Amino acid sequence: MCLQRLGRVLSVTPSQNVVVKVGKPPKMGAAVIDENLKVIGRVFDIIGPVSSPYAVIRPSVKNAEKLANRQLYVSPSKKERS
Repeated sequence: MCLQRLGRVLSVTPSQNVVVKVGKPPKMGAAVIDENLKVIGRVFDIIGPVSSPYAVIRPSVKNAEKLANRQLYVSPSKKERS
């Protein structure tokens, strides 16, 4: 499995969404994976300026606060790997 680095978690919002500073914006709905290869959620939104985007992740795990300051990854779709 080839992973692409998404970025480091900056914060968790009061609604439990996870905000990540990204270099290259991922596809909407892309699965987000932690360093243990566990799917922790999906890309819900891309916000901020084009030159400095942020990804908003809707977590599928409980206690999203535990993700603070952790590195997250995305798995490229089959189309992107070809």
